[in-house]
Amino acid sequence: MFHFLDRSRSVAGPGYSRWLVPPAALCIHLSIGQAYAWSVFNIPLTRVLGVSAPAPGDWTRESVIWIFSLAIVCLGLSAAFGGKWLEAVGPRKAMFVSALCFSGGFFIAALGVSLHAIWLLYLGYGLVGGCGLGLGYISPVGTLIRWFPDRPGMATGMAIMGFGGGAMIAAPLSVALMKAFQTEASNGVWQTFVVLGILYGILMLVGAFTVRVPPPGWQPAGFVPSPATGSKMVTTRNVHADVAIRTPQFYLLWVMLCLNVTAGIGILGKASDMVQDMFGVSMAEGSWFVGILSAANMGGRFLWSTLSDFLGRKATYAIYFGLGLLLYGLLPTLGKSGWLPVFIATSVVIMTMYGGAFATIPAYLRDLFGTMHVGAIHGRLLTAWSTAGVLGPVLLTRWAERQKAAGVPPAESYSQVLYFMSVLLLVGFLANLWLSPVDARYHHPESGGS
Repeated sequence: MFHFLDRSRSVAGPGYSRWLVPPAALCIHLSIGQAYAWSVFNIPLTRVLGVSAPAPGDWTRESVIWIFSLAIVCLGLSAAFGGKWLEAVGPRKAMFVSALCFSGGFFIAALGVSLHAIWLLYLGYGLVGGCGLGLGYISPVGTLIRWFPDRPGMATGMAIMGFGGGAMIAAPLSVALMKAFQTEASNGVWQTFVVLGILYGILMLVGAFTVRVPPPGWQPAGFVPSPATGSKMVTTRNVHADVAIRTPQFYLLWVMLCLNVTAGIGILGKASDMVQDMFGVSMAEGSWFVGILSAANMGGRFLWSTLSDFLGRKATYAIYFGLGLLLYGLLPTLGKSGWLPVFIATSVVIMTMYGGAFATIPAYLRDLFGTMHVGAIHGRLLTAWSTAGVLGPVLLTRWAERQKAAGVPPAESYSQVLYFMSVLLLVGFLANLWLSPVDARYHHPESGGS
């Protein structure tokens, strides 16, 4: 049963164009990228009973923010445990399972809102949907790296930019759907979840049945492997996934990803709330801010990962962390000043580098560990995302709420935590500086080259 999902059924035939694979990856990543628009539901979910304002018995913001955090935790864990399975069964089966989990999570969450049972939101969007996020996120990455050995940074950027751009569509769409479904008895959240579950389920299945893997030994026409920029950091050997997690390079990259995501996802997870608190804009205007950040996140993933093919991965990450820590430290001043356009412009630059760091990490892994198990190693590295998915939004939410409770004006309630995130990026800068090539004793004995 389901033999049509087997890896052998998805091997590309003669004459197949590798440029047909990125659209399949985008179908998956544009769908699961909806996670970055979750903040538009934060306030409506605290008004399920009251509809227009919180009522006795409504959920608190802190209880709601855990839905997003749980989804990110499950993303990392499912990617870590599902990485080797993906390498064995191929991207099509992984994408198919991802589609069922992600769309099914919306349906379970819709039931939870309808019954006002928050544990169903934790189960649906958090646990089931989060597993769909993880499997969907890693499923096209290794395939694209194998299709584009000449431009691995660009390839991963093409795949992962969809995840960054998903909120650009999902944020205004979700607000419009909630408005369309709103009545005196409902604020339209559960109906919106049902529609999103249907739409994303269909789009992800299109991606699953479109993707192809290259035949064994395939290379692009005229491609001759040659040293890239920063070639000392680029291996021609392979490292087994079980061995990679014993290297110091893996843990330095883990720290770098965790700190980068903690800072960035804290802003993305609270973007709508933060701009409303700082500048007094409406929920609809807050959703557009989320959309703008999503566009920057998406564009940065392709731009910076492509540049990394020429600059080298280590130099590119030095820019992410070095410039990023300065800009995070500037945000509190802009928030207090009321300079919304400058605040948005600064946030846009931050988000391009945040997205770029995500898109460049698979190519960094490929440079250090080879292509043999890059998907599985990438999946295990995403446990850093799980950790950051809790640290970022929860840290920003609790710190800001405690500042407000202490009488700090809303525009200034995020200042301390933003300064702290600048310190985190400084640590990430130092970790990247410390990275060196993987020692030869970790190389797989049967891998003569990448």
